[in-house]
Amino acid sequence: MSEMVEDTSFDVFDRNCPGRAVMEHIASRWGVLVLGILLSGTHRFSELRRAVGGVSEKMLAQTLQALERDGLVHREVRPVIPPHVDYSLTDLGVPMAEQVRGLYRLIESSTEAILVAQADYDDRKAAK
Repeated sequence: MSEMVEDTSFDVFDRNCPGRAVMEHIASRWGVLVLGILLSGTHRFSELRRAVGGVSEKMLAQTLQALERDGLVHREVRPVIPPHVDYSLTDLGVPMAEQVRGLYRLIESSTEAILVAQADYDDRKAAK
């Protein structure tokens, strides 16, 4: 059995903080998208791959493995032929995914303003 970490005063700005790796898994290019998809329920690997446009099989597998190790994703192998593997959020993963969903909803609602800001920036740089 693993020994529990007693100190709960973690600081992700400290490069030695174990929470930093977890933050990197959650906030990675694919982690945020996988967590967002899993908020809608249990999915098989192939469903996740189709839902997360552009992710390779290798990167999806690595992302799921990291999130599973962090205790955020549950992997269940169903004993059928061929085997079915289902992925879902754990109780620990749900609030993390909900926070991520808030971020990408904010990004979606702000995209038009962001595009305008980018165009303004590009115009100013081009004018120099």
